[in-house]
Amino acid sequence: MKDLSYLNKYLIKYKWHLILGLLFIIISNFFQIVPGAMVRYAIDLAVDNVDIYRIFEGSDMQDFLFDQFAGNLLIYGIIILLMALLRGIFLFLVRQTIIVMSRHIEYDLKNEIYAHYQSLPLSFYRRNNTGDLMNRISEDVSKVRMYLGPSIMYGLNMITLFAMLIPYMISINPILTLYALIPLPILSISIYYVNNIINKRSEEIQISQSGLSTYVQEAFSGIRVIKSFTREKDSAEKFLEESNEYKERSLKLTRVQALFFPLIMGLIGLSTILTVYAGSAQVIGGNLSFGNIAEFIIYVNLLTWPVTSLGWISSIIQRAAASQRRINEFLHEKNNIISHEEIEKEIEGHINFSDVSFTYPDSGIEALKKISFEVHPGQSLAVIGTTGSGKSTIANLISRMYDVTSGEVLIDNEDIKNYKVSHLRSQIGYVPQDVFLFSDTIFNNISFGTENLPESRVLDAAREADVYDNIVDFPDGFATRLGERGITLSGGQKQRVSIARALARDPKILVLDDALSAVDTKTENMILQSMKRIMQGRTTIIISHRVSSAKLADKIIVLDDGKIIEKGTNESLLASNGVYKELYDKQMAAEEKLEN
Repeated sequence: MKDLSYLNKYLIKYKWHLILGLLFIIISNFFQIVPGAMVRYAIDLAVDNVDIYRIFEGSDMQDFLFDQFAGNLLIYGIIILLMALLRGIFLFLVRQTIIVMSRHIEYDLKNEIYAHYQSLPLSFYRRNNTGDLMNRISEDVSKVRMYLGPSIMYGLNMITLFAMLIPYMISINPILTLYALIPLPILSISIYYVNNIINKRSEEIQISQSGLSTYVQEAFSGIRVIKSFTREKDSAEKFLEESNEYKERSLKLTRVQALFFPLIMGLIGLSTILTVYAGSAQVIGGNLSFGNIAEFIIYVNLLTWPVTSLGWISSIIQRAAASQRRINEFLHEKNNIISHEEIEKEIEGHINFSDVSFTYPDSGIEALKKISFEVHPGQSLAVIGTTGSGKSTIANLISRMYDVTSGEVLIDNEDIKNYKVSHLRSQIGYVPQDVFLFSDTIFNNISFGTENLPESRVLDAAREADVYDNIVDFPDGFATRLGERGITLSGGQKQRVSIARALARDPKILVLDDALSAVDTKTENMILQSMKRIMQGRTTIIISHRVSSAKLADKIIVLDDGKIIEKGTNESLLASNGVYKELYDKQMAAEEKLEN
């Protein structure tokens, strides 16, 4: 329960739902117990007066006695029906309090987890896969809700019913109570172990089903390759193997489930037999009536489900504790990207890297080694290098997705750590290498990240990114809804919409992280022409492995293995016949070959 204690703050928040739920449970149990006594009175009435009824056989007195018996029995029947109706009403109220409480807590917990996820740094997402994040906010929270709802509801029902009914049964006859309750602990323990086996085998089936689904999805996604290499038979055999594993695990679960209800019914039957046996001896001894035996049989059946649910509740609590432990693991993650002074001011765009080194905390890879450069407001800097040279790391440090390992990054001569993180990022326009567009309208994609942005600004951003004409040519224009990850658009259009999104907020610093890597040379040249206008008046960082993108920049640095090996302008670097000149010649030769 240590892990589940995290949820106590929510139980306190919704304490009135819990208190009212407990009150309604007590009342509903009262209306559940009363009918047993009514049955006893009715049976005893009939048994005690049947001989008198027979004495007056054939006389008017017999009809009178029958009318009296029938009237009394009818009253008992009406009371029993009324009790059942009232119990149903209060059971409804129980669910409207405790189950509703669990849904409220589920809602709050999911929102807390989601908000916490968003507050965590980029390094957290590099360490954890998306599937695991999704599973903890969906499956794990659902298991926790089962503890907060059904588990608490049935647990309170069991405790209150035992507290109300057992003392009452003992007051009637302690010996008969003992005989009636003997099988119930055995039932609870048996259900606990059977339920654990069922849960374990259910999880195995889920794993097997997941593997089968993954294999089928992969097979159909790669059907062209399978057909090209004529591997249909092998694919079918592999599918048969996966299917057989799923079938065997399902049959194992079915065999265990087949024991569930026979076990319950057998032990209930044993309890009933013991009640009748012990009760008959008490009746013969004159200590009990026939009505008491019937009453105890009713009470034994009333106790059966709460006792049965004890094993089920224990299993739910175990699974909920395991799930909450996983949830707590992420909720206890701390965001190390915090502001030291919470500075909020408009920046001019002066960037200064001073002896910056950076090592990725999750992998231990040293991406940058004592990097130093300076970009004045309105200037542009191109960062050129091969894959893995540390280019994108510079973009991550400017937007403070990570903090430097050593050295410092200054914005307007102020340590970047002193700025309020959200305020700093709101003044930086970032265009990633891997363009991500949401399944929404083009207008909303461009205006993403800004509040109350005028329509005119969205249209201007589209014009600046040279994508306006493409958008208005669509039947729905800016209201065109994009497919997943913007699949509706071509590569160049996606890239330019991403640039428009960065420009819409009119950033002081614009970071283009290999933004033209996914487009062809012709599209690149079109975007580069637009970039000349876009860069005016903004501090621009152009990160690329193509030297063609670097031509636009005021200054260029060349990275290799996290170090600056060359710096200068396009002309000076070409004249120096170094690494930059070598890259330039190779790429120009490759483009000429493609054109020919």
